[in-house]
Amino acid sequence: MELLIDIAKVIIIAVAVLNLIPVLIWMERKGSAYIQDRRGPNRASILGIKLGGFIHNIADVFKLLFKEDIIPNKAHKIIYILAPMIVLGVAISIIAVIPFAAPVKIGEYVLKFQIADLNVGILYILAISSLSVYGILLAGWSSNNTYSLYGGVRASAQMISYEVAMGLALISVIIYMGSVRLDEMVTMQGANFWDWNFFRQPLACIIFLICLFAETNRNPFDIPEGESEIVAGYHLEYSSMKFAMFFMAEYAHIVAGSMIFVSLFLGGWQVPFLPASVLQGHLPLLLAVLMQATIFLVKVIFCCWLFIWVRWTLPRFRYDQLMYLGWAVMVPLALINIVITSILVSR
Repeated sequence: MELLIDIAKVIIIAVAVLNLIPVLIWMERKGSAYIQDRRGPNRASILGIKLGGFIHNIADVFKLLFKEDIIPNKAHKIIYILAPMIVLGVAISIIAVIPFAAPVKIGEYVLKFQIADLNVGILYILAISSLSVYGILLAGWSSNNTYSLYGGVRASAQMISYEVAMGLALISVIIYMGSVRLDEMVTMQGANFWDWNFFRQPLACIIFLICLFAETNRNPFDIPEGESEIVAGYHLEYSSMKFAMFFMAEYAHIVAGSMIFVSLFLGGWQVPFLPASVLQGHLPLLLAVLMQATIFLVKVIFCCWLFIWVRWTLPRFRYDQLMYLGWAVMVPLALINIVITSILVSR
């Protein structure tokens, strides 16, 4: 029975994340259009139904499915094919430890709304998220293209600089919360705004958010695919569904990163001013779970919109500026925050 429940969790959560990807693409197109004072996609339709430009996403799927799949003659074919699978697989795997609602007790069984209830949830996230750079680096190397290789090398350098700052920012949160379990961190934040780590750990929150932009290779930190400098970077030689997998992986990373940020700093599934004990004590269990999952989704979509907003507002950093920000600014600030947090906790 437990095995069937685990399989159902994997399928439902993976499908939900994959279905959010076209929604984010639509938000990106329409959001960038409004920011730039233009209409955005509004032409494609099915029987006259346009859905506000959403039909363009369906058109893109068919275009990519039937586009010619080209593999360069001098590419390392096995690694070339595996690279986009690694990137997309890592992006989806990150969500395994994220709780979507409070646990529910049904008889003697406790149903937890997360795929894997690991006692090292934060460490799992750091370990898995760092693997995505291998897919990018291998894609750049296996393509046997100089520009692609530049993109891969840039990605590895960017990952190292921001993984360090991100890890140090999380250490402050771990010291303050006294746990590395993601479900416990969400529970301890409570339903009151001022108990969320957004207010309790503001510096760690800002550092983590900036590092998250770098981790997802989004503007202003999309150095690995800087079109004005290296054409398209690591995915320059990819076409058809292999390119689509890189494209999907970017948005899957945004969804996963938003889920992590919400869980760590915005109270996760906590409904503002309505603790889980109150919800489950006064409402049917199914309704309480739906409320928590809905508020979690609303927070995640807001963070995803923040990614889009920043991308179409700020220009791309130069490579040297990015490295300086990572090593000379973010890391020292994260270390200072650890010292301050340690002093406050020990008092």
